[in-house]
Amino acid sequence: MRAVVQRVLQASVVVDGEVVGEIAPDAGPGLLVYLGVTHDDGPDEVSWTARKVWDLRLLRDEASASEIGAPVLVVNQFTLYGDARKGRRPTWAAAAPGPVSEPLYDAFCDAFVGLGATVARGVFGADMQVTSTNDGPVTLILER
Repeated sequence: MRAVVQRVLQASVVVDGEVVGEIAPDAGPGLLVYLGVTHDDGPDEVSWTARKVWDLRLLRDEASASEIGAPVLVVNQFTLYGDARKGRRPTWAAAAPGPVSEPLYDAFCDAFVGLGATVARGVFGADMQVTSTNDGPVTLILER
């Protein structure tokens, strides 16, 4: 499981012209999480990654999202497992197919809710337009 985590002042996901998930500008700082799932991921990776993101001290004054109740926006992104080392066309072979990754994406979002987070989501498999204001900028890549 791979997650790209950004500290944001605001973020939103639009599908077919409709906002489907957001961290509103008046909600305070939050975390935008792009999540990629690979073939051998399971419940252990879900739990570890959600807890790690929730407890990371990425916010101002070294606060974690868990400490201040920061909102989280989670967007599935199979392209995190793209491999472009050879040629000009990336391969997506390391990315788990939808029937494997969608339940793990849902479990990841549910794990955040279980930790007490306010969670917004993208739409799995949809063509999404994501906008954000990265604060800092702060961006981390996590992998388990």
